[in-house]
Amino acid sequence: MSPGEHAPPPRQPWVHDLAVSVHGNTTALSAATGDITGDGAQGLYVDDVRVLSLLVVEVGGQACVAVGGASSGDRSEFLSSARHLGSPGPDPTVELRRRRRLVPGGLIESVLLTSSAADPVETTVSVVAAGDGVDIAVVKAGRASGSPLPVSLTGSGASWLSERHRTHLRVEPAGETVADPGGPVRVVVPVSVPAGGSVEVVVSVDVERTGASGFDAGVGSEAVDWTGAEVGVDASDPRLARLVRASLDDLQHLLLTDPDAPSDVFAAAGTPWYLTLFGRDSIWAARLALPFGTTLAAGTLRALARRQGTQHDDARAEDLGKIPHELRRADDVDPSADFSLPPVYYGTVDATALWICLLHDAWRWGMPQEEVRTLLPHLRAATTWLTDVAPGDDGLLKYVDTSGVGLVNQGWKDSGDSIRWRDGTIAEAPIALVEAQAYAVEAARSAASLYRALGAQEGVASDPSDEARAAALETFADDLAARLRACFWVGPDDGRWLALALDGQGRAVDGLGSNMGHCLGTGALTTAEASSVVATLLEPRMLGAHGIVTFAHDNGGFNPLGYHTGSVWTHDTAICAWGMWREGHDQGASIVARRLLDAGEAFDYRLPELYSDAGVLGAPVPYPASCRPQAWSAASAVVLLTVALGLSVDVPARTVTVRPPRPSTFGALTVHGIRVGPAILTVAVGADGTVRVDGLPEDFTLVSD
Repeated sequence: MSPGEHAPPPRQPWVHDLAVSVHGNTTALSAATGDITGDGAQGLYVDDVRVLSLLVVEVGGQACVAVGGASSGDRSEFLSSARHLGSPGPDPTVELRRRRRLVPGGLIESVLLTSSAADPVETTVSVVAAGDGVDIAVVKAGRASGSPLPVSLTGSGASWLSERHRTHLRVEPAGETVADPGGPVRVVVPVSVPAGGSVEVVVSVDVERTGASGFDAGVGSEAVDWTGAEVGVDASDPRLARLVRASLDDLQHLLLTDPDAPSDVFAAAGTPWYLTLFGRDSIWAARLALPFGTTLAAGTLRALARRQGTQHDDARAEDLGKIPHELRRADDVDPSADFSLPPVYYGTVDATALWICLLHDAWRWGMPQEEVRTLLPHLRAATTWLTDVAPGDDGLLKYVDTSGVGLVNQGWKDSGDSIRWRDGTIAEAPIALVEAQAYAVEAARSAASLYRALGAQEGVASDPSDEARAAALETFADDLAARLRACFWVGPDDGRWLALALDGQGRAVDGLGSNMGHCLGTGALTTAEASSVVATLLEPRMLGAHGIVTFAHDNGGFNPLGYHTGSVWTHDTAICAWGMWREGHDQGASIVARRLLDAGEAFDYRLPELYSDAGVLGAPVPYPASCRPQAWSAASAVVLLTVALGLSVDVPARTVTVRPPRPSTFGALTVHGIRVGPAILTVAVGADGTVRVDGLPEDFTLVSD
C-alpha cells in the first residue's frame, strides 16, 4: 500500500460460490475442491464458532484440480484430478473423491484416491488443518484475522482449544504428524494406489463443548424426523420431485432442538449467518411445511413461547407478550451496519402475529388439542400485545428503534434502505408496514376462532372471558382491515397499488413492492382489492422469469442485486403464490409457482435465500452473501405442492379440500406422506383435474370439484 492510501473497509464475505452443508448447529463452507482455506467465510462452524478454519488435502504435495461437486443437507461430495500423477497423456488417470458428511459437532470425510493408470502410484496424501475460534458475527463483519490456535499433537492427529470448544482432528490410517509453531498441523500419509484400484484416507473432526453460551441449541435432525412419514412426489414435470426432495433434506438438517426442552425442534433460519432460532423465519418455515406434519410447528411455537416477552426493555425491544426476533449465543455486533443486538432480541413487528397464525394453522392441520390448549396463556399474552401494545394512536402497528443500535426496519425487509418512496427516497420512522397490518388482521381472527373452539370443549374448563376476547378481537380485525384499505392505496385511478407502509408523518410510502402480496389470503382485503393486488404482482415490472421482485423495476433506487430493493426472495415469491391461491386466483398462483420451479432448476434444486432475476443468458444469479440453504426457502417447495393440489385441511371440522387448478400447474401429480392429524394420505391429481385421496379417515369428508 502506497503512502497516504487507506486499507479498504471490512466487508461481509460472499458465499455464493462455496459448497455448503449443514447438520443442526454444525455447518461447513468450502471451496469447489472441498478444501477449507480460511478465506472469507470458509470454515467448519459449531455453535456459531469457526472451529476449523483450514482443511486442505494435497496429493503428492500438490493441490488437485477441481472437476465437480455437489451438496445437499449434511453432505458434500467433490471430484478432483491429480493431473501430476499417473500415466502420461491428455486424459486424467488419478482422481481424488472427497465425501464429506457432517455429524453432531463435527464431520467425517472419506478421501478416496483412485487410479486408472497402467502402473501403481506411490505418493502421499497430506491433510493440513487449523482452527481460529472466531465467532460468526466477526466473520460476517469481515474482521476475522484467521490466526490459528495453538495445537496439541495426538497419536493420530491433533487438537486445539478455543473459548468454548475443544476440536479433535484424527486421520486414519495414521501418518507423520507435524505442527509448526503458531501454524497449522500437517498429517502426511504414504499411500500406494494399485493400477485400477483405490486407497482411502478418513478424516474425522470431533468438537466438544467446554463452556456454555446463551443459546446452545442441540441437533434436531438426529432427534426427530419432523415429517413423520416417507414423503414422495411423482409428477409429470420431474423437476418438481427433485426440488421437493432436496428442499426437505435441507430443511431436515437445519433443525435444532430447544436447549430447555430437547424434544422440541425448530428450523434454524439459515446457514451460515442465521443458524439459530428466528421468530419470523422459523415460524414461516413451519407454517409453509404444515402439509407434512405439525411436529415442526409445535416445537417452534413452544420454543418461542418460552422466550415470549415479560417486560418492557428498550435495549432488547422487548414488551409483554411479544415474540422474539432472534436468539444468539453472544451479542451480534456489526460496526459497518451500526448495530449491536443483544443475545435475545425482540425487534420485530410481525413475529407475534405470525406466531398466532401458526398456532391456528397447526390446530387446523391436526396439532393435538391438548398441546394447543397448553399454549393458551401465551396466546392471551400475544393477543394483548397485538391489540393494546403494538398499535399507535391511529390504530396501526408500528415500529421504531428506540435503542439507536437495533434494527432500523423490523419487518421481514429489515435492511436499513428497504422502505422507499417511488423516487427511491428512504422513508422515515415510525413505520407502519402494510403486511404487518394484514398479518394482525388474520392473527386476530385466528385467535378468536381458537378462543371459541377451545373454550367450548365439553368437560373442559374454559376462561369465562374467552368469548369476550374473541368478540373484541373480531372487532379489532374489522377496524384494522378498514384502516388498511383506507390508508394504503396509492397511485393513479387506473392502476392503484398498496403502498409499502405509512411513514412517521402518516403518509403512504408509495414505493411499489412485493409487500402487498403478503396481504393476500389474510382476510384484510375485499375480493376486488385482492384481484387488483394479484394483477399488479403479475405485471412484468414485478414478475420476472424466476419470481417476484421485492421492488419494482420502475421505482427509483431499483437494484436487481439490492438486498430488498429489486432482488427476488424465494419465500417472498412463494408467499405471494400461496396468497393468490388462498384468494381463489389459481392460475396466477400457478404462473408464479412455475417460475419458482424454474429458479429451483437454475440453482441445482437448492433455492437460495435471495437472487437476482436479471442474471446471465436467461439464468438467475445468487445474491453473493445469501444463506444457502435457508429454512423458509426450503419450505417454499412445499407451497408448490399446496398450490398444485389445491390442498387445504380442517381437522376440527373433519374436512380435506383438494381443488387443483385447471389446467394443472405441473401436469399429473401424486404426493405421498401428507399428514392430516395422525393420518397419512396420498393425494393424486390428474392432468385433467381428477382427484384421488388414499388414507382419508372414515369420519372425514373430501371436498373437491
